[in-house]
Amino acid sequence: MLCSFPVSRSLNFGALTARLLLCHHLNHPAKFSTGTIRMETSKNCSSNSRGALIVLEGLDRSGKSSQSSRLVSYLESQGHAVELWRFPDRNTSVGQMISSYLSNKSQLDDHTIHLLFSANRWEKRSVMEAKLKAGVNLIVDRYSYSGVAFSSAKGLDVEWCKAPEVGLLAPDLVVYLDILPEKASERGGYGGERYEQLEFQKKVAHCYEVLRDPSWKIIDACQPMEEVEKQLQEIVWDQVVACQKGKPLFNLWRS
Repeated sequence: MLCSFPVSRSLNFGALTARLLLCHHLNHPAKFSTGTIRMETSKNCSSNSRGALIVLEGLDRSGKSSQSSRLVSYLESQGHAVELWRFPDRNTSVGQMISSYLSNKSQLDDHTIHLLFSANRWEKRSVMEAKLKAGVNLIVDRYSYSGVAFSSAKGLDVEWCKAPEVGLLAPDLVVYLDILPEKASERGGYGGERYEQLEFQKKVAHCYEVLRDPSWKIIDACQPMEEVEKQLQEIVWDQVVACQKGKPLFNLWRS
């Protein structure tokens, strides 16, 4: 055995390097009870005004990147501090390994790449919380839900995929841009990366359906871009206002 440290539900994956993350998770699979991801109030979060954490999810070529950029421009025009984040963040050391994998320049075991995606989010967790507390709104193109959807579409256990996400910040809003895989495949640039394959995207779409909960907002991504943009602005505005009024910040967790 390469690792001998005990398994703990409260293990802070963010404090580990990617190597330790892989070592622990592969050699000591955590035994979590089944159930959906729930939220727990962060012990370090105050009720003061803060920025909103907005996540856009969807299949490849659903329009997330374009709509994320447009949303940032809109919030800036309304006088709000806002930043656009994307996962994976390919600028970090872990992100560079992921980028190489996605562009088919390297090969990795499915479990390994899943944990690298999770480690990539943990790399940014403390900065994310600091930004939100400073009043900066974060528009995030893909988050934990993408990690679980894509890995479970490969056949990995959903609960196993969720485990390393425990303790990351929970979004104030998840917006899913809904599009049929066949329609997404007709859009420009499709097929440029590893996961942009129609049959695989069909599996991802099914996994997203499993992950969705009533709090998600669904927008038909086949509508004209301007209509999608308008609906997105209306949905997000309410959350921005709620966070300014002191909406608590939560963590992802499991019972």
